[in-house]
Amino acid sequence: MEQIESEICPICLAKELILNEEESEIPFFGKVYLFSMHCNACGFHKADVEAAEMKDPCRITFTIEKEEDMSIRVVKSSEATIKIPQLRMTVTPGPASEGYVSNIEGMITRFEKVIEDEKNSSDDENAIKTAKNLLKKIRKVKWGEMPLKIVIEDPTGNSAIISDKSIIEKIKSSKKK
Repeated sequence: MEQIESEICPICLAKELILNEEESEIPFFGKVYLFSMHCNACGFHKADVEAAEMKDPCRITFTIEKEEDMSIRVVKSSEATIKIPQLRMTVTPGPASEGYVSNIEGMITRFEKVIEDEKNSSDDENAIKTAKNLLKKIRKVKWGEMPLKIVIEDPTGNSAIISDKSIIEKIKSSKKK
């Protein structure tokens, strides 16, 4: 891993930013670069993953059907949108969006944590009830008791769900190159 220290933080401008870059090989996806930066002064953190080769914008669709699917590898770039149509949930990238390499369970757990936080911070009984129902469904998915479709749309093509069951489609990029 290559590390560069004492860079200027884009948030607080202190020379406390540490940049890390690591090259990694992901089976059936290829070589990727993992980037991260962390400021020791203000706590700013950003991470991303980028494929070594240029890839086309894509939509990846995967249906979770059994508990074993939870261990399938997921590569999500910072520019990817994740959709779970059955639960009417979408995560769109923003300025603080991060890329990551995880598995289906890790990706679902990120949704679960957001719903749990919303449930715990809400005073609205309907919102709490809706959150509880969503959490029940997510647990059923994790236990292989309920199928669930996941869609990742990535204008950079740097995302993947590494499985023979993944459906990969090229899409038109809305980004200017």
